[in-house]
Amino acid sequence: MSIVRFDPLFRTVRDFDRMTGDLLGSRAAYAPEYDIVEHGEDRFAVALAVPGFDLDELEITVKDRELLIKGEPKAETRANYVRRGIARAAFQRTFTLGDHIEIAGASLDRGILTVELERRVPEAMKPRTIQIAASQASRPAVTAEEKVA
Repeated sequence: MSIVRFDPLFRTVRDFDRMTGDLLGSRAAYAPEYDIVEHGEDRFAVALAVPGFDLDELEITVKDRELLIKGEPKAETRANYVRRGIARAAFQRTFTLGDHIEIAGASLDRGILTVELERRVPEAMKPRTIQIAASQASRPAVTAEEKVA
């Protein structure tokens, strides 16, 4: 069985899109790559790669089940880059949250912005077990001997 790698094809397509976007002036907006990690049944985390961004350049907003993460880099000193591969462009990424998902916290560590999510279902909406009571008609008849004992 042979393994076919598509990485070079995806790189070529991505580079072609970037080149045509630059030529036509319609380059798509930058959005950082992300992972969604499950940390248990009711805990998740969204991790975005935001290298070079400081805390005051990032904003997290939640409204109507939409998690919006924005990054706006400050003006930086002009450097004479030979090649610039680390994106420091403004971005905006939106995630739709499921029912009863709340933000538990956020942190920035080594260029990774992590937003902790937690599912908090109200007690009234959680499944519960109902005890079944036997009715008088379905109980066995008590004999006279059992009454005396």
